[in-house]
Amino acid sequence: MRVVDDKAMAEVMGGKPLSGRVILVTRAREQAGAFAALLEAAGARVMLVPTIAIEPPDSWAPLDAALVEEHDWVVFTSVNGVAMVRRRVEATGRGRALLERSRLAAIGPATAAALREWGLTTEVVPGEYVAEGLLDRLRPLVAPGARVLLPRAAETRDVLVRELTAHGAHVTEVAAYRTRAATEHAAALREALADGRVDVVTFTSSSTVRSFCALFGGAELPRLLRGVTVACIGPITRATAESRGLATQIVPEDYTIPALARAIVTHFEPARS
Repeated sequence: MRVVDDKAMAEVMGGKPLSGRVILVTRAREQAGAFAALLEAAGARVMLVPTIAIEPPDSWAPLDAALVEEHDWVVFTSVNGVAMVRRRVEATGRGRALLERSRLAAIGPATAAALREWGLTTEVVPGEYVAEGLLDRLRPLVAPGARVLLPRAAETRDVLVRELTAHGAHVTEVAAYRTRAATEHAAALREALADGRVDVVTFTSSSTVRSFCALFGGAELPRLLRGVTVACIGPITRATAESRGLATQIVPEDYTIPALARAIVTHFEPARS
């Protein structure tokens, strides 16, 4: 079932400003519901074509071992990380007490909300929802020698590990999940883009960009995306898109799903006046 905040829904709707627009959502299927609901509430027709799938890590052993050790801080950098750690804790019956004793940090409000739904309180949420913003908040709080657990994707940027280690913390980085490229709908997606049936393609992480681009040959991407507006959730995702030749027209000020939906609405509103 799709659940979306009523206030976010009302802010995005404002009538049906996206009526007649077809918007491609590339995020993992299990996470796409709230975003799709916001866009549909604003009148868009959503094409849900996940370019990534979230799966368990190759082995649970490193996470299991980390969840029976004491840590001063546990830092979550995505809703996926929270969901997969919760899944493992509930499957094994181990680790909840450690999390309750640790100080918790989340990269953004959605991640903090996922922890709150699990009954855990987040102490740190940065104003800018990127690793650098999280580091700025953590540096004054994480003492040299502090033990930090970082459960996250198997493939991700190493800035948190590098900078926290340089700060003097002992960082345990473990894979809580892995991101797999989803290629099942590549042919249908190519056809829709080639026929000009897509108005906006949305990217909510660098992995969605990389997997999207991997579906097509580099030479055909400019042709397939001719006339298509590219929307990215934040500057890291935009940088990944633009490094692959995808000029980005929409980036919200806040790097959240409701803000991305609002930014798409705002982008198209002048065309209605």
